[in-house]
Amino acid sequence: MNDHLKGLLITTLGVLFVVPDALFIRLIDAGPIVIAFWRGVIVAFLLAVGILVRQGTAPFAAVMGTGRYGIIYVITLGVSGYLFTLAVSLTSVANVVFIIASMPVFAAIYSRIFLSEPISRRMVLTMCGVAVGLAVIAYGSGENENAWWGGDLLALGVSASFAAGLTAARRVKTVSMVPAVSIAYFGAGIVVLPFIDPFSIAPEQVWMVALHGCVIVVSAACLALGPRYVTSAEVALLILLESVFAPLLVWAVIGENPGGWALIGGGVVVGVLAFSNTIVLLRRRPQAAPCTDGLP
Repeated sequence: MNDHLKGLLITTLGVLFVVPDALFIRLIDAGPIVIAFWRGVIVAFLLAVGILVRQGTAPFAAVMGTGRYGIIYVITLGVSGYLFTLAVSLTSVANVVFIIASMPVFAAIYSRIFLSEPISRRMVLTMCGVAVGLAVIAYGSGENENAWWGGDLLALGVSASFAAGLTAARRVKTVSMVPAVSIAYFGAGIVVLPFIDPFSIAPEQVWMVALHGCVIVVSAACLALGPRYVTSAEVALLILLESVFAPLLVWAVIGENPGGWALIGGGVVVGVLAFSNTIVLLRRRPQAAPCTDGLP
């Protein structure tokens, strides 16, 4: 198996493992901050143990040496994890994943502002198309009993926040930011701990909380490794699979109908991004993608 095929398979596996994330949040009977706390702490602990066993403390020291860029990444990732859980608890899963799919638009804007990278005509058209899709989703939030515009805004915050983190990580792309995921989730957990009762989880659901964390760890590990062997456009296309499968999974398991407007708006967002990234993929020869480690 060549490296490119290996990268595609690993990245696909990482995306498929993140698909049930929102479903777990729906199924676990606890406050969203408590769910986010355990989700983050379990991921942070397992990642830290894996890194320390395999590589010792050097990867953590490397992250600490990235200065303000590492700090920005850690803060935005920690914030994104909690905003995601809150968003899922306040609006429909379809709205959340479709809105978060807009992350490349925010990344392009940040790259223009902070990295002085030009925005191509293709990206401008992509932004316009995504904006139309998001407007349709926002309109549908008033028509769907499962959706609420406040949760939609939090999902937009996830997209904007994590895109900022990824932009900062590009300034230090020679350093793996996987250890930063552990630092971010541990740090966020410490911040919220005084305000929650972490043991308010029902005893019969402890196994579900543990499984939730383990699933996200597998996803994080795969999405950290896979993109090293494939192009950025291929990674972007594969990640769109979550936007398609996550609402369908929630719909199938608990009957949460995403609503017609969310499906139309989400179809516009996913379709525009898929078309845009396909154009990039066809224009460029395969090359290793920059590492974009971590999840919201």
